[in-house]
Amino acid sequence: MDLRNYLLGKPEVQEDFPFGPEAAVFKIQGKMFALLVERAGVASINLKCDPEQAIGLRDLFPAVTPGYHMNKRHWNTVRDDGSVPAGELQRMVDHSYALVVRGLTRAQRLGLEARHGKAALYADQLER
Repeated sequence: MDLRNYLLGKPEVQEDFPFGPEAAVFKIQGKMFALLVERAGVASINLKCDPEQAIGLRDLFPAVTPGYHMNKRHWNTVRDDGSVPAGELQRMVDHSYALVVRGLTRAQRLGLEARHGKAALYADQLER
């Protein structure tokens, strides 16, 4: 899976490099929802996650660990080594994006919803 293109495909995502050229930060309305780094040819991504779900994912997938240099209760680091199915990795990205969108101000959320529709912003709820 091409993580960078998937991240950039989310509505109104901006890519930034505040920590140097090797760490791409992906934001929605100025708030980070993903940090993508490549080390030794393997990409890893930090994603925001519901705390209970974060623990479950860590138990289920060895490639999912507490967020590196992040609040370990709310962030996971996922090594994109092929052990996490692409669909599950996309779901994790969708969940992180939706959590950050939900945390925006009401005006920001309503603007995004008007421009893109709720389904595009809250893809993590489509399965429920």
